[in-house]
Order: sequence, then C-alpha cells, then structure tokens
Amino acid sequence: MTMSNQAATTTGFTARALTRSYRGTRALDAVDLTAGSGLLGVLGPNGAGKTTLLRILATIAAPESGDLTLLGRDPSEVRQRVAIRRQLGYVPQEPGFPRGFTAYEYVDYIALLKEMSDRRRRAAEVVRVLDLVGLTDRAGTRIRKLSGGMRRRLVLAQALLGDPALLILDEPTVGLDPEQRLAVRDLLSTLAQTCCVVLSTHLTEDVAALASHVAVLVEGRVRYDGPPRGLAELAAGRVWSAADRSPGARVAWRGEDGAVRQVGDPPQGADLSAPTMEDGYMLLVGAGGAA
Repeated sequence: MTMSNQAATTTGFTARALTRSYRGTRALDAVDLTAGSGLLGVLGPNGAGKTTLLRILATIAAPESGDLTLLGRDPSEVRQRVAIRRQLGYVPQEPGFPRGFTAYEYVDYIALLKEMSDRRRRAAEVVRVLDLVGLTDRAGTRIRKLSGGMRRRLVLAQALLGDPALLILDEPTVGLDPEQRLAVRDLLSTLAQTCCVVLSTHLTEDVAALASHVAVLVEGRVRYDGPPRGLAELAAGRVWSAADRSPGARVAWRGEDGAVRQVGDPPQGADLSAPTMEDGYMLLVGAGGAA
C-alpha cells in the first residue's frame, strides 16, 4: 500500500519531481513516488526508466532536479549518503564479478567494503546470507563455474549483508528456474515484513505474488501508483475472450483453450472476463495506447 510521507521518511523513500536525462532523452520525467515498509513493485516496458529510478534510489546516480529522501536522510549530502549506504542493499541489473573469486570470497569482499571489519562476525554473516539464497554448498566454487541463476542468487546474497533497511532489486529473478524463483519470492516476502523492498521486473506474476504497492512507469512517467488490485480494476469491463481477435483489442493472445484473450474496447455482446493485474498493466502500456 502507499505509505504516508511521514512513515516513508524513516522506513523507505520519498521522491518528488525526480527528473533525469541521458543524451537528450528524458529517462525520468517529474516522478513522484513514496514507499515505506513492504514491497514496491516497479513495472514498465524497456526504456520506461525503471533502472534509472533504481540507480537513483541506490545512490549510484543522482537526479538532475527534484527532491529525494532515503531512510530519513538526504542522499545529496556526502555524510548522509554514506549513512544511507550502510543500511542499503542493491542488486543491479548487470552485476560485475572480480575475476577468480569463489562465491564466498566475493560476498566476503563486499562485506569488507560495507565496513564489516570483525573477521569472525563477517564470516558468520557471509555464511548466513549464502544460506538464505541456497548457495551454502557452492561457497567454495569459482564464480565462473556457477550457472547464471546461481550468479543471480549470489548477487542477492551480497545485497542482504547486514540486514538492510532498504533493499533495491533490479530484475532479481532473471535467469532463475521456477523452483528458484519461488524460493526467492518466499525470501523477499519475509524481508518485506521488516524493511522497504523495491523490486523492478518485467514479470507481473512476481509483483502480483509479492507487492503491497505497485508503480507503473511509461516513458519516464508514473502512469499508475497504488495497490495491485487497483491496477487490475483499470481493466474492469475491458477484457474478453473470442474465437478471433477483435478490432478494438489493444493487446491479445491465444490461450491454451484456443480462445483469444483480449484487452481494450470490447465489441457489443462480448464475453467479458474477470480482469487481472497483468490485464491492467497491458492496458496501460500495450500497443502504446492510453487507458
């Protein structure tokens, strides 16, 4: 759910009119967004500005204009930015790995960067987060020998060091098989009970399963900001099935039963279907149409 500004100030973030451009293209256009404890799912097509938003929330990039508060602090101030990073975990979309490191050595290296100087406590913490993502038996394996899904879980492990109050995840389930995805969902649902989790993904099913709050970005602007059920309700009366695609369909696909599920402007007498969150999302972004 959308949190009050006061609650989000200390437990999550508040963004007002965030703007950022790259090479003359507006990646974020006056974005207003607030989130507190729980999981915020950020949806949007490629180029919508999701990664730019998450990089700003992770203090990797800075907005050109606008106001941002993270965990009650101002990231534009050096000391406050350092304090934020001590309570922040980040999974980038395309992580890099030091050459030749084992899984344990990589997470241990990140722990050192996070100022965990006590060797015994650091070792215990590294073991803890590797266990959380199911990589205990791979701790001594060289990263280059890990599968893509294992590497993705390894990056999640380093983000969990120190029990962050703010967890920023850019496509964390990419490359995971169904069983691994379910395990990560279970972990994130537990973490979201005590911290602010921001999850960017193309997978609406992940957001439907986990999020208490959803934001949809389209061309750098927030097109929807609210609960998952509200996104589904945008498509109420605008989803139907038929043997063939109708002219009023903005998006359509043929299901296992052979019928074409369609979202858009139904013809008179159409066999209407109950809308899902994915239907509402596709209505916002499908075929470039406006709701």
